[in-house]
Amino acid sequence: MPHPEHPFLHLAAPQIAGLTPYVPGKPLSELEREHGIREAVKLASNENPLGCGEAAQAAYRDCASELARYPDGGAFALRGAIAEHHGVDPAQVTVGNGSNDVLDLVARTFLQPGAESVFSEHAFAVYPIATQAVGATARVAPARDFGHDLDAMAALVSERTRVVWIANPNNPTGTWLAAGALRAFLEGLPAHVVAVVDEAYFEYVEEPDYPDTSRWLADFPNLIVTRTFAKVHGLAALRVGYGLSHPALAELLNRVRHPFNVSAPAQAAAVAALRDRAHVQRSVAHNRAELARVSAGLQALGLDAIPSVCNFVTVDLGRPAGPVDQALLREGVICRAVGNYGLPNHLRISIGLADENDRLLAALDKVLAP
Repeated sequence: MPHPEHPFLHLAAPQIAGLTPYVPGKPLSELEREHGIREAVKLASNENPLGCGEAAQAAYRDCASELARYPDGGAFALRGAIAEHHGVDPAQVTVGNGSNDVLDLVARTFLQPGAESVFSEHAFAVYPIATQAVGATARVAPARDFGHDLDAMAALVSERTRVVWIANPNNPTGTWLAAGALRAFLEGLPAHVVAVVDEAYFEYVEEPDYPDTSRWLADFPNLIVTRTFAKVHGLAALRVGYGLSHPALAELLNRVRHPFNVSAPAQAAAVAALRDRAHVQRSVAHNRAELARVSAGLQALGLDAIPSVCNFVTVDLGRPAGPVDQALLREGVICRAVGNYGLPNHLRISIGLADENDRLLAALDKVLAP
């Protein structure tokens, strides 16, 4: 029978009825419409405040005369550039409309009703969404110090497990796993489990024991590593990411990949961005300095932040974050309350430009005042 509040809910697959959609950070235009606030700053979506590099912009513009043509469905140039960057074969590369698309491909390929996936408490929201959308069952391991507890995750792996999701570093907590612990975990996984290591924030991490798991593909044929151009490369608007894996896994993912899932301008800009190491270095240096400054500013306000290796920091406000988030919006500062991640008192703050970060700290000081 039709649901009284949703006339078509009864037509949807059963797993969709209880599915909560992903909620992105509030756009600047939406804040202007709702509150009439001009010149707001957005520190909600972990975007690169420096934008994309000049080479990527030029490559994007060069596609303007070819917009009537479909893109290369096999993304030959992009897959080649990614393969060269990682020292792998192009057959090991799967391109996606953002790395989220690759995560969804993994779920649609390897999960089904009766199967299970394992991930950590406070891990990226796409993992439970992708799992539930295909009718599989999520097994959630309790977090340790806001990060992945690999022993707890290993204890949840069973004969029904098909995918284990690991965000390294993790969004929204900014925590990370060292090479030895992660490698031991992967070595202990049975052959029927696909391990996905989501490295969306890889380039920002400068810890000496942080692993580049793309170099482990030959050792773990059941490993899929995902990366994105949305963060350090500054191409969030173009939606382009990729997965690296054994060629046989990539071939399966490509069976369900939508045709032309990465646009021609996105492919061209991503190729240019991947080769623009100077822009990556500038972006990482900016983030290093401003992350330290914002973290110190939060500490000066008496706030406890989770140590982060990413381009954001998540802070415990010591009170429900929702009202504080709304108060910041009225000050023209968009952050991200993360109650949907099981952190009702925490606010995730992206690292912006210096003046944006100054405005954030001043607004927080104002709205938290007794």
